[in-house]
Amino acid sequence: MDDLSSTKGTVRVGGRAPDFYLEDQYGTIFRKSGVRGSRVLLSFFPQAWTEPSAAQLKVLEGHAPFFEREHVVAAGISTDPAPALKAWADQIGIRTIPLLSDFWPHGQVSRLYGVFREKEGIPERAVVILDAGHRVVLARRYDPAEAPAIEDLLEVLRRSGR
Repeated sequence: MDDLSSTKGTVRVGGRAPDFYLEDQYGTIFRKSGVRGSRVLLSFFPQAWTEPSAAQLKVLEGHAPFFEREHVVAAGISTDPAPALKAWADQIGIRTIPLLSDFWPHGQVSRLYGVFREKEGIPERAVVILDAGHRVVLARRYDPAEAPAIEDLLEVLRRSGR
C-alpha cells in the first residue's frame, strides 16, 4: 500500500479531483461533478471476474447503508466493458454500488487519476476518497492480490465529515 501522490497523474491529497463521466453496469452515465456536495469513494480494481476484485466490491456493497447514511457515493472503476460489469455484478450480488466502465477511451479516467498500468492495460487496485467539495483526502494504491481494508477507508470517511 502506498500513496498515489508520488506517481504520475493529477490526483494529490489536498488537491481537487478531476471531473469525469463513465457508464455504469446499468448503462447510466455517472458524472463525478453530478454528485457534488457528497463525499466520494472511488475504488479502482484491475479486473472483474477475479476473487480480490469481488472481495473489494462485495465489502463496499455490504457497507451501502453506511454510505447512504453518511452521504458518501461509492463506485468501483475498471476497464472492463459495461455489459461484462453487469454480468459480473449480477453474479456476485452487487446491486447498489455503481461499477463504472473505463473501457473507452481505454483507461482514460484511470490515467487521469494516475492508476493505469500501461503494460497490462488495466487500473491498479487503488482507492481515492474525496470530501464534499471533491478535494482529495486519500489517494492510495494497494497490492493487486488484496482488497483494501474497509475499516481504514471508513475511518478516513468518518474524519472527513460532510
